[in-house]
Amino acid sequence: MEQQAADVLLATQTALSQASALAVQYSFSVLGAVILLVLGWALAGFTSRWAYEGLSRVHGIDETLARFFTNVLRYALLILVFITVLGQFGVQTASIIAALGAAGLAIGLALQGTLQNIAAGIMLLILRPFRVGEYIETSSVAGTVREIGLFATELRTGDGLYRLAPNSTLWNTPITNFSREPTRRDELKIRVADEDDIDLAMERLMGLAKADSRVLTSPAPSVFIDSLGDSAISVTLRYWAKTGDWWLVSRDMVKRVKLAFDDNPDAAPDASDAAPAKKSNGKTAAEKPMPTRQ
Repeated sequence: MEQQAADVLLATQTALSQASALAVQYSFSVLGAVILLVLGWALAGFTSRWAYEGLSRVHGIDETLARFFTNVLRYALLILVFITVLGQFGVQTASIIAALGAAGLAIGLALQGTLQNIAAGIMLLILRPFRVGEYIETSSVAGTVREIGLFATELRTGDGLYRLAPNSTLWNTPITNFSREPTRRDELKIRVADEDDIDLAMERLMGLAKADSRVLTSPAPSVFIDSLGDSAISVTLRYWAKTGDWWLVSRDMVKRVKLAFDDNPDAAPDASDAAPAKKSNGKTAAEKPMPTRQ
């Protein structure tokens, strides 16, 4: 009995000593892990703020893009800190990195369409084919840009509807930006009968263009004979206006030409050319609002 009691006492003392050693060892590991987490968290926050301020000062970098890159940097640093902390406890970090790589690959394959939208959003924010407030048209969508996000772009159509377009559909198709250039050209055609005074008709068209203060003097408006027909001659008035004024100027010019030639039935505006006939999304190009550049 005494021998058994001695053995139990010895085993207890050995277990306590080993537990004490482990407690001391792991207490330092836990303390080091806490210190690493605190320092890593602070470093990630400081680095992300520094990167955001730096990217914000770069010309052409959108705020959405700057926030996206800084968030990616912050979370990458936090993952690195977490892996380092696990290494403090003897965990094989190589296997964790391999598992994270496999998980990232699986997630990437599952979210392939979403990642395409993100990649397209990044390219749209970098290259800037359009900005907020500009009117654009593609083969599938048209409207005024309200917001450019990483996944999709919000637009407002000409008839006041809300439209959300995935970025991949905008990136993979030609884009017509009606608001980007400061000036825009317009053309108006009339048919003049062979027996009428062509010079008088051309002079009258030029006078209408010069009488409108919204018509630019540089490039100067021009009037020329466009084509010859069997019984009439096609005369074209070509002029430039500011993009913000183009819509009203083009409509007013059609009205003024109509009134100016009302007394001459053989010289009248060519309705087929007064407004573009090509339709897109149910509206002609002349029907589209032309917002000013913001």
